[in-house]
Amino acid sequence: MLEYEFETVNGGGIMATIIEDHREVIQRRAKQGWRFAGWVPAKQKGYGYIAEIDLIFERETGGEA
Repeated sequence: MLEYEFETVNGGGIMATIIEDHREVIQRRAKQGWRFAGWVPAKQKGYGYIAEIDLIFERETGGEA
C-alpha cells in the first residue's frame, strides 16, 4: 500500500513568477525514503501565474491495500 504526503513550495513575493527550492525539497524527501510522484498548482494569482505548488511524494507502507 502507498502513503502520500504533500509539501507546498511557493514562488516568494507578490510578483514572483518562479518556484524556488523545489529541487532541495525533492532531494531531502528522497533521502527520507519518499519518491516524487508529481505536482499540482496550489495557489494561482492574477494573470494566471502559479504562486504555490504542492509537491506530491509517495512511499510503500508495507501494509495491504
